[in-house]
Amino acid sequence: MKRRNVIKSLSILPFTGAIAAKASTIHTKEATPADAPKRDLFKELGVTPVINASVTMTFLSGSLMLPEVLEAINSTSKDFANMYELQDKVGGKIAEMLHVEAAMVTSGAACAMVLGTAACITGLDEAKIKMLPNHPGPRPEVIMQKTHRYLFDQAVSTTGAKIIEVTGADEMAKAINSNTVMALFFNAAEKSSITHENFLKVAKAKNIPTFLDAAADVPPVENLFKFQKMGFDLVTFSGGKMMRGPQSAGLLFGRKDLITAARANHSPNEAPIGRPMKVNKEEMFGMYCALKSYLERDHKKEWEDWLQRTKTIGTKLETLPTVKTKTWVDPGPANAFPSLFVNWDAAKIRTTPKDVVAALKAGTPSIVANHRGDSLQIGVVLLRTDQIDVVANRVKEILQKAVTA
Repeated sequence: MKRRNVIKSLSILPFTGAIAAKASTIHTKEATPADAPKRDLFKELGVTPVINASVTMTFLSGSLMLPEVLEAINSTSKDFANMYELQDKVGGKIAEMLHVEAAMVTSGAACAMVLGTAACITGLDEAKIKMLPNHPGPRPEVIMQKTHRYLFDQAVSTTGAKIIEVTGADEMAKAINSNTVMALFFNAAEKSSITHENFLKVAKAKNIPTFLDAAADVPPVENLFKFQKMGFDLVTFSGGKMMRGPQSAGLLFGRKDLITAARANHSPNEAPIGRPMKVNKEEMFGMYCALKSYLERDHKKEWEDWLQRTKTIGTKLETLPTVKTKTWVDPGPANAFPSLFVNWDAAKIRTTPKDVVAALKAGTPSIVANHRGDSLQIGVVLLRTDQIDVVANRVKEILQKAVTA
């Protein structure tokens, strides 16, 4: 008997609803400095803590996990679990919450793209699963709009698949052939030559599975349901962005047969292409709790809080001569939330938004913000409550020093 089959057959304690019940009773709150451990690992390792007055970015460690996510991680770290069963149970609960056939936790949205593509190539064929990314015959092909090509489509190529670029629905239909295994739609692309609806229509007419990458596309919460309702076979979202789950976790959900095949290409199976992209048990529990919390959140109240943050910072900055501020909402679909734009008369305040961003980053505390043209852009959605005044005061201090007499 193969080792992985022995592992699957182990008798273990069943997954219960205890974690779910506990998570549902925990009210979402922010971590505060008082919650911090006594041991300062940032100081011990010489790592600079950063205040994120920007958006969710992987190089800035995504977002801050919710207290209930940390509770889920800590409370499940003391016992072992059979990872096949855990993915079964967590995936089943996530599928229920999202009203889909099946779901799984992945190591981020990029991993979901690798696994989704692999699933479309191999199905449950063990020989094909073992050979990825090497293909003895013609390379599998994945259709993408030319304007949708982006850095992360390398995840598709990781499987050995070849990306075929198309422009327009007619060209897409003509490009589909016996080697085509999937059609990928990048939801945050700035331009599309094919609408979601026409993309799906062409693919379904040719019986080609469709995949939607919507990694950073919540809020709004409705996006978690919108695209599978449209008809996409596979959808991925990042777990470590605005859902505030583990940074290294993501969601892949959709058709049951494809999720089953994606899991066959993933850890804890021992040889497939997804083995190096394993997700630990704590992240699975944590991602489940993060999604549950996100769906139960008062999104209207959260939005109003974000708007109040922009008003608070803007009011403080507008005490300086010529400074004007406005709340700006990114149209999305990625990062569709409020931020604050700050402008001033360069003749009265002799500095530029670019220089202010540099000064914020170099200061103590280090603050990461953005600039767009002649505007300073301050993100508010990732700030802890105690950091709102810190950011406002630091920006005001930098601008104040640049005021001409």
